[in-house]
Amino acid sequence: MGSHPANLALRFILELAALVGLGFLGYLMSFGWPRFLLAAALPVVAAAIWGTFAVPDDPSRSGTAPVPVAGWIRLMIEAAVFGLGIAGLATASEYVALPVLTLVVIHYLLSVDRVRWLLAR
Repeated sequence: MGSHPANLALRFILELAALVGLGFLGYLMSFGWPRFLLAAALPVVAAAIWGTFAVPDDPSRSGTAPVPVAGWIRLMIEAAVFGLGIAGLATASEYVALPVLTLVVIHYLLSVDRVRWLLAR
């Protein structure tokens, strides 16, 4: 179920929401012009990490792993990106952050087969 197209579409939307939240977080971490730099840099760095560190043959991805990592490390990366993204969204509005958090939990419940697969790697 974790690689079902609807669940993968949900995951993509959640990834975009996390990147927006990281932008909010970067904006609030500083003052003046550096806040704009951080607002742009945090999502770019997170997206680069997300796309670079992967488990080889992950069925929810293309199967390629530019930098192969263990499954538990991949889950930690995902937890960090989603967690920090949701924290950033919470700074904007808890009415946005709570539904996104709920959808992340639903996504991982639907992806329990992928989580088990990752933990076995």
